[in-house]
Amino acid sequence: MPELRKDLVRNEWVVIATDRALRPNDFPINKQGVHNLAINGFCPFCEGNEANTPPEIAVVRKPDTAPNGPGWMVRTIPNKFSAFELEGELQQNRTGINESCNGLGRHEVVVETPEHHLELQDYTMERIELVLSTLKGRYNDLARDERIKYIHIYKNRGLFGGASLAHSHSQVVGLPMVPETRHGIEDYYHKTGHCLICDMIKQELEDGSRIVAETEDFLLICPYASRFSYETWIIPRHHTPHFGAITSDQITALASISKQFITAMLDCLDNPSYNLMINTAPVNVQFASAGYHWYIEVAPRFIVTAGLEIGTGYYVNPVAPEISAVMLREYLQQHE
Repeated sequence: MPELRKDLVRNEWVVIATDRALRPNDFPINKQGVHNLAINGFCPFCEGNEANTPPEIAVVRKPDTAPNGPGWMVRTIPNKFSAFELEGELQQNRTGINESCNGLGRHEVVVETPEHHLELQDYTMERIELVLSTLKGRYNDLARDERIKYIHIYKNRGLFGGASLAHSHSQVVGLPMVPETRHGIEDYYHKTGHCLICDMIKQELEDGSRIVAETEDFLLICPYASRFSYETWIIPRHHTPHFGAITSDQITALASISKQFITAMLDCLDNPSYNLMINTAPVNVQFASAGYHWYIEVAPRFIVTAGLEIGTGYYVNPVAPEISAVMLREYLQQHE
């Protein structure tokens, strides 16, 4: 029988349809992760096409190479089609019952490799560490601007993950307000005085049924109220509110487990599209961030969001996280 589970982070309900437990090949839509996503066959992110993007904001380059030209390893540029501009101050307006504000914010693209056909699972450890260090740097740079209140880092892979270009890249968005999807963590802290994610780690370790993998630094779980089939969180064991505080040793450890997991997940689940998101504490806000604990959410995308999810916010997950965890855990163990 289906079961409703409460997502404490988002303060939303998820439907776990345990009687419809599907394996990857049972999903009704094409799961292909990567398509030839380019503009008339042209990719502006490829090395040599730097003139077709805005000037770089930050870059890791080979010695003696010129800015905004070939020779880069990881390149950060403004999003050419950004919905936000980091100019002026936040201006909130109300007309009758309607409320609005100017599109204050920042939207950046981190091009992770000059090579068009390489993806995260193909990267060397050194490249993954470069990408993570770049994301940390962009996070901390945006956090210094007091107009920014929340920084969202994410990666879209494949058609059903919302990727508009196949060339591997991440995105960093600085927002002028804290998304309501973060408020559940704050509410839990005010009610209990505890970090929700720390309590989650403790309970998941005691239960064990939703653990995918664990290392000295990170715990991988399919969360109790997973919105997506095979959704997996990569959680640092040590309580740290801000992703920008990640250490060099943690970056090395995260690069290792991320490569292992993404490679196994893509192979086990027949190369799906996915979204990868770094959830972290707000910045430049008055309330304490002690209750926040950053983590990475990886959501394979098999089923198109439809009327129930859009109309009610109730996501239907046809694969219980306990089943997802068993499949992913066993696959990882068999391919170590």
